[in-house]
Amino acid sequence: MTYLFTSEAVSNGHPDKICDQISDAVLDLYLTKDPDAHTAIETMATTNSVIVAGETLSKARISKEKIEDTIRDLIKNIGYEQKGFDWKKVEITNLLHRQSADIADGIKDFGAGDQGIMFGYAKKEIGFETEFMPLTVFLANRILLNLHDTKSEGLLPDAKSQVTVEYNDKGHAVAVKKIIVSTQHKKDFSLDEVRNVVKQVILDTVPSKLKPKSAELMINPAGQFVIGGPDGDAGLTGRKIVVDTYGGAAPHGGGAFSGKDPSKVDRSAAYMLRWLAKNIVAAELADECLLQVSYAIGKAEPLSLYIDCKGTEKVDKNKILAFINKNIDLTPKGIIRTLQLKRPIYLPTAAYGHFGRKWDADGHFSWENMNLAKDLQQCK
Repeated sequence: MTYLFTSEAVSNGHPDKICDQISDAVLDLYLTKDPDAHTAIETMATTNSVIVAGETLSKARISKEKIEDTIRDLIKNIGYEQKGFDWKKVEITNLLHRQSADIADGIKDFGAGDQGIMFGYAKKEIGFETEFMPLTVFLANRILLNLHDTKSEGLLPDAKSQVTVEYNDKGHAVAVKKIIVSTQHKKDFSLDEVRNVVKQVILDTVPSKLKPKSAELMINPAGQFVIGGPDGDAGLTGRKIVVDTYGGAAPHGGGAFSGKDPSKVDRSAAYMLRWLAKNIVAAELADECLLQVSYAIGKAEPLSLYIDCKGTEKVDKNKILAFINKNIDLTPKGIIRTLQLKRPIYLPTAAYGHFGRKWDADGHFSWENMNLAKDLQQCK
């Protein structure tokens, strides 16, 4: 029996993603000056207005002018120079304040920055190169990333995508059934022109054996999309947590990532479990792997660790858990050390997904490195 599954994604010009990127740009600014900085930064954006709030604790003294310049440069780089949201004219309100002394005391010995549950996930999509990500969210993000790279003169930054894939009874992808893309565009760029550009991007992105028929493509189905970005809809940090992770194919603990330094296990533990899950699948111990961990605020050791390979495991799951418990340090300090997270590496994560990306030697997306797979072979 076949089934359909759908995931969505949003571009770097989506109002919520602008806010995620601002929060992470300010985080990176602090980490550049002080690798031990603590931040929890929230951003709101609406018509020609950005509000930055939250808490910081750092030896670095960063001026409000420097923070404002960083935000304006980011908005400019995204491409916003519109009447309702212009990098030069946007009013920036900075409400950042010092971190609570109670929280600071709780994490000074590398305890978790908060209680909570975090998940990591990886899946081998048989026959497709997806960086061990669910095909639906992988394609949804790649379509928008490729659309961004077209640099089309008529398109504007705000965009959304949605991909529906048909799977067979073994969970293998059979066909792409529906693709929806809505993109902001200039007023004098016709819908036909928009649809021609987007259609070509879709056909260049989707694997040939899954290519949808033209009738299954819905491009700007509501028609004209000229007023967009924060002028069309207010944005907030942390409102796209499913888009940021696995597109609904795996659970999410509920905590957003952007603006949080790595002492916040909402972020760092989710990265760690993605690294573990991806390496478990890369080591061919399972075709699919879901991990969950939980923490208490101020306590370093996790309270629980859970694994579910959805029946695809090729070894006893207890052997995998035993390996993790023996060899992997899941305390906040251990996670930060293993993934080298005290670096200004976070802005690129804030659009087009935190997972399924290419890691590099500069430390970006270190949790996507498959450097543990060889050691995991001992579980066989």
